[in-house]
Amino acid sequence: MDTSLKKTGPVTWEIEKTGAMRVPAKIFASDSLAEKIRQDHTLQQAANVATLKGIINNALVMPDAHEGYGFPIGGVAAFDLEEGIICPGGIGFDINCGVRLIRTDMNISELTPKKRDVLNETFTNVPAGLGSKAKIRFTDDETRDAIEGGANWAVKQGFGWKEDTDRLEENGCMKANASAVSDNAIKRGKPQLGSLGSGNHFLELQKVEKVYDETVAKKFGITGKGQVLVMVHCGSRGLGHQVASEYIRHMEDKFGHKDLPDRELINAPFQSEMGQQYFSAMSASANYAWANRQMITHWIRESFGKVFGRSAKDLGMNIVYDVCHNVAKVEKHKVDGETREVCVHRKGATRSFGPGRSEIPELYRNVGQPVLLPGSMGTSSYILAGTAKAEEVSFGSTAHGAGRVMSRSEARHRFRGEDVKKDLESKGIAVRSASWKGISEEAPGVYKDIDEVVRVSDVAGIGSLVAKVVPVGVIKG
Repeated sequence: MDTSLKKTGPVTWEIEKTGAMRVPAKIFASDSLAEKIRQDHTLQQAANVATLKGIINNALVMPDAHEGYGFPIGGVAAFDLEEGIICPGGIGFDINCGVRLIRTDMNISELTPKKRDVLNETFTNVPAGLGSKAKIRFTDDETRDAIEGGANWAVKQGFGWKEDTDRLEENGCMKANASAVSDNAIKRGKPQLGSLGSGNHFLELQKVEKVYDETVAKKFGITGKGQVLVMVHCGSRGLGHQVASEYIRHMEDKFGHKDLPDRELINAPFQSEMGQQYFSAMSASANYAWANRQMITHWIRESFGKVFGRSAKDLGMNIVYDVCHNVAKVEKHKVDGETREVCVHRKGATRSFGPGRSEIPELYRNVGQPVLLPGSMGTSSYILAGTAKAEEVSFGSTAHGAGRVMSRSEARHRFRGEDVKKDLESKGIAVRSASWKGISEEAPGVYKDIDEVVRVSDVAGIGSLVAKVVPVGVIKG
């Protein structure tokens, strides 16, 4: 297959349909981002995705894309429910790796004198690091309850406020049956429920740097420059990884890969028994991640309350929103002028629904869904709003962050954790981490330019700029 790019607009490109491709591939990128995408196997992976059964319109590539397992990270594809497939490689191993944003009524001037106290207290309260285990031990049955109940389960256990779930994607719970999740996955997930983990997972104290759209920002609870926010990025830990690994093996045993351009694209017909079992197990893993972020939210609020001697309610610590990156969902979209239910795979991509969609919390429905795009721990992050244009051109999807430009092993060779921390501290960004290795692997230099990624999303109309935030304190696993 020919994977050469044809420019079709200021920030859009296409790989024309050739060979076994059923549809073209569409890429959202500036010239500079397109050059980076060309340097790995992202384009070949996009062309491979375009060969899958039941794919609709295009295989899509977001501006932060880079090579992944099967699908590129930053890959989006929608499949027909009857003729199409479900593909673990199009969802990812860290199912519902996502981002949550918590607002406060505080200004940075109030936080700064106690910033390290807040960071240290939160680091103590929220377990972080490779293989980190939660401070609460759950039984197998409680873990199964969690993966069926998601954030709702966590709130009922006392981790948060009843109104929290009103501001989460899917209200923090997808329909799932715990029986689709193996005992081994439960065993891996049980001790980790309520922990941050490692890799690109983080907990970040932030301040608002700039507001682009005051009307939408106000709707989101963003009041202006200097406001303190907290951003959390984590997922389904070992449980999600186990679910993905097991179902990849099951699908390969049952369906094989001889007709696939890449065995990492192993899949099952969506309506098959195995396809439905995996969809339920994936949903259960997503629920685990929402429960996990809900527990972490509770401990963040407790940490702020302890340091400032005021309740989290008094500090205005409401959730702005919670988005998931690695997930497949059945959604209604217009295809050839007709509204159809399709299965949308978003791997390293964020849902970006525009105004009016019933899936958006009523509070935000007239302005669009909040979209959260984190940068690296030394750069900006952004808050955007979903758009009607995204629903037209990308199945309501946009980027999920900055996107890596180098492997973790290369990062360890190029950056010393001690040096990275020293540089960040010199810029006023306090850092706590479970390891020097974690800091070196996540150095700002290993990521694409988040400003450019967000600019492309805005220009392409798949996400509308609302506010820019910058880190003042970071916890890494």
